[in-house]
Amino acid sequence: MHIEKVAIIGKGAVGLLYGSMIESALGAGTVEFVMDGERYARHADDAVTINGEPCGIATVPASRAQLADAVIVTIKTTGLAAALDTMEAVVGPQTRIASLCNGIRSERAIAERFGWGRTVLSVAQGMDAVFIGDAMTYTHSGEIRFGAAEGTEAGVVDDLADLYARAGISHTVETDIVRRLWTKLMLNVGLNQTCMVYGGTYGSVLEPSGEQLRCFVAAMREARAVAEAEGVGLTEADLSAMVDLVRGLDPAGMPSMAQDRVNGKLTEVEEFAGTIRELGRAHGIITPTNDWLYQRVRVIEGSDSR
Repeated sequence: MHIEKVAIIGKGAVGLLYGSMIESALGAGTVEFVMDGERYARHADDAVTINGEPCGIATVPASRAQLADAVIVTIKTTGLAAALDTMEAVVGPQTRIASLCNGIRSERAIAERFGWGRTVLSVAQGMDAVFIGDAMTYTHSGEIRFGAAEGTEAGVVDDLADLYARAGISHTVETDIVRRLWTKLMLNVGLNQTCMVYGGTYGSVLEPSGEQLRCFVAAMREARAVAEAEGVGLTEADLSAMVDLVRGLDPAGMPSMAQDRVNGKLTEVEEFAGTIRELGRAHGIITPTNDWLYQRVRVIEGSDSR
């Protein structure tokens, strides 16, 4: 199947980054941001810029959207339930689905609604996109790592690989995509949460002997222990590779949770510390750094009860 029409659910940094790359390659009108009525009313007239240039990708309500060849989900997981309802308008029998959401749970929720047959497992990593106000900027577009789930039908991975290739999006088809998902979760557990709590950047979190670096690594080591208990063998080399990945990003940039703090938005702490704490309890693994990060994030958000 040759993908020509792409619907993106989620008009944040990741959606803007990859949506603009796809539309630039495939042509005007090939990409749409699709939203429910309430979000459309709030965002239809946003004057968004990408590296200083106006974003010309159309934003449409689900009530006016058409079936898409591919749907890419880039929302924060706090909005996943609503996103599934929005997707009903654009997912047809042959639609390919890729989730670039954080965490390890979004694809399962998508597959429960639309089936594993057209759904792949994916992560996006290495981008340094920052979206503050209506301005999105980036210097590194990162890459998409993806692969077939147990029930993914033949051809779906190839179709998405072809789309990414035509769009100039760096990508890798993984033979063990579950391990890659956990590696990215380990990174997010350390990086996103540490930068949010300390108000840090990609540069400050790597300062030698600094408190942010200690927290960053300690949180990742807890995630690694939980992954091992879940049957996913992450190593210290994997952890070091994630630290090295951050070294290649714009030191003045910041991950999504730190941007949420600047923008006054709720975070995805449940996908990060929430997941590690829950699974840690199930396996009898203590997670003191993630416990502390979870509580600090909730205080900063203005509630420690959600």
